[in-house]
Amino acid sequence: MTLFPTGHATHPQWRMACGLVLAQLRAQMTLPGYARAPALGLLYITDHYAGDARAILDHLQAELPDVPDWAGTVGVGVCASGAEYIDEPALSVMLCDLPVDQYRVFSGVAPLPSGGGFTPHTALIHADAQTPDVADLIAEMAQRTRTGYLFGGLASSRSQVVQFAASGHGNVPGQGAAGGVFTGGLSGVALAEGVALVSRVTQGAQPVGPEREVTAADGNVLLALNGEPALDVMLRDLRISLDEPRAALDVVRRTLVGLASPGEQGVHRTGNFGADVLVRHIIGVDPGRRGVAMADYPQVGQRAAFCQRNAQAARADLMRICAEIREELEPEEVTATTAAELAAPPDEASAPHPARRIRGALYVSCAGRGGAHFGGPSAELQIVRHALGDVPLVGFFAGGEIARHHLYGYTGVLTVFVDLPSTDSSDH
Repeated sequence: MTLFPTGHATHPQWRMACGLVLAQLRAQMTLPGYARAPALGLLYITDHYAGDARAILDHLQAELPDVPDWAGTVGVGVCASGAEYIDEPALSVMLCDLPVDQYRVFSGVAPLPSGGGFTPHTALIHADAQTPDVADLIAEMAQRTRTGYLFGGLASSRSQVVQFAASGHGNVPGQGAAGGVFTGGLSGVALAEGVALVSRVTQGAQPVGPEREVTAADGNVLLALNGEPALDVMLRDLRISLDEPRAALDVVRRTLVGLASPGEQGVHRTGNFGADVLVRHIIGVDPGRRGVAMADYPQVGQRAAFCQRNAQAARADLMRICAEIREELEPEEVTATTAAELAAPPDEASAPHPARRIRGALYVSCAGRGGAHFGGPSAELQIVRHALGDVPLVGFFAGGEIARHHLYGYTGVLTVFVDLPSTDSSDH
């Protein structure tokens, strides 16, 4: 097993940040246990660098000529193992040591071709939220993979929204003048069955009442749950009254709706949301019809639960998915030495143990979850590092998170590339 080299840095000048990142990557590629000739680079930049995206990619390609393929996007923040860079100029890079016949880089200019002997098993997706029907495009892309499982997120930026998709193996024909930097649509990396990974979704909201069936809806207005007016149900769950409008409004502003379709995983017996639940904003109420307007189109037959963003629940659920990944990767029977190392305090367990088999990780979190939501700077990524060890990791803070065929909000999507053997990612 070889680990994926990573580098991350912040600096007002992008060339200086690239220099720091390149120094880290080159140093790691000389170390035992790290990949020496990785072929795929994942590049994430904050929106401070968005205007220089083409120059940054050109520079990295020139400095790392043996890394022919690149993918990535922009976020209001980027992350690395134990570190978050939010609202500052920064970039994070991981060089993935994957067989070149086991992946394909694609973009809107050069879509993933059908046939040709390559069968997508899963895919890393970057998308522009301004693209019309982006949720439908994500669902369509999921149908093109064997497992139906995607992972990734929507670019987030206060300036230009850019994506990276470049290939020196000829996998992106027609790239032309775009030079590997694109706007709009979808881009990413399709992965064949030979790329083993495990992926989990962590929700950032906690139900405040039971799950109920949607029995009436009109457009984006939720009218009835279990036959009761939706507004009455919400007021009861939140223990508020419209007789005190100011206090009620403060509570409603912190409230969202979690939706799950029939056959999908809703609220667990533990009281937590399942991975299939889509959390959406409440955008108003309809007192005349006793309805609740939301930023989605609820359908009769779906299940809904009112929920609130909860930092404590978010921390606990993030720790849960990390624990699930560790449990899946660690052997059923471990030696006393291995068990002691896995149970060691954070400082002693900071290096990834071979039993975990993690080569690298990608974390995509909602832009609204970073920083203070978890209690302080880099707190969210420190939780991941504490749970998984100091594994190579990159990622970004997104305008929406992608897992399976869903487009989420207020979630985190953690995906780890692992050494074979591994189970099918579509189960995760």
